Amino acid sequence: MKLPGRGVGAAIPAVAVIVVALYIGAQMLADIASLKIGVVAGLSVDMGTFVYPFTFTLRDVVHKSLGKRNTRVLIIVAGLINLVMAAYLLWSALVPSDPEWGLGAEFKAVLSPVWRIVIASIYAEVISELIDTEIYHWFVTKVTVRHQWARVLVSNSVSVPVDNLLFSIGAFGWVLPGSVVAQIFLFNLLVKYAVTLISVPLIYITPDRACP
Repeated sequence: MKLPGRGVGAAIPAVAVIVVALYIGAQMLADIASLKIGVVAGLSVDMGTFVYPFTFTLRDVVHKSLGKRNTRVLIIVAGLINLVMAAYLLWSALVPSDPEWGLGAEFKAVLSPVWRIVIASIYAEVISELIDTEIYHWFVTKVTVRHQWARVLVSNSVSVPVDNLLFSIGAFGWVLPGSVVAQIFLFNLLVKYAVTLISVPLIYITPDRACP
């Protein structure tokens, strides 16, 4: 399989396949969990916050393994997958339940997508991850290829606040009280930076294989 930016017939590293799967899986899990607003440490937080930040570092690993162009493709495809997932869950919720099953109402109540949240989440994901791609590319081409931990921290330090702002306002602005939206923004930001720090070692799981 020929990949853009790589030699003809170049093999895809197994770790890249695994990281792509983890990236899409984490995005899907985060989007589903975001349907619940929990209270942690006395602050409101959408429950996808504890999973989603890993995708930024996983994106960096994909970029490192497969290059910028392939990473852009992955970001767009992941957004489309999440949109299809939401539409399929909605269709599943609307299909009449077998009376012997008895959990149709519960399924509909829990997994029917809230389109405001779905659209805000996907929009924030795509925009922030594309920004992350550009910052990562700038860092490794214009600053240094050393200090790999720094690429993660620098790119995430720009993309995480953008994602947080777009999602918080798009999903909850003008729907929840401003104080609650502010709590969601603040706590999400703190958690996402904490997860970023935890996820930094992931960048070392593969060597640089592709042109940035």
